[in-house]
Amino acid sequence: MVAKLEQRTDTTLALVGNIDRDTVPELWRTIQTVSFTQPEVKLELKQVERFDSAGLVMLIHLLEHAKNRKCHIMLSFVPDELNILFQLYNVESVIEKHI
Repeated sequence: MVAKLEQRTDTTLALVGNIDRDTVPELWRTIQTVSFTQPEVKLELKQVERFDSAGLVMLIHLLEHAKNRKCHIMLSFVPDELNILFQLYNVESVIEKHI
């Protein structure tokens, strides 16, 4: 399945599909075109079918990319699989203010 970033509202984005090493490069190109003009944006993850370590790294870069544009991202519907990756890679402290 192709991964995509969908704009739901002015303040809501959604990741959809498999966020993995095969889909991250194209997805990252799309993310870099988002302007992040709002001070806070919700990123829904309920339609993500799979996350791997490449997806986790991309997610962390996405949070930093938005922060550099003065936008705070709040994650919603975080899948259990992703929470496990947060623990395995010891990045809970980086993520905690986004959940």
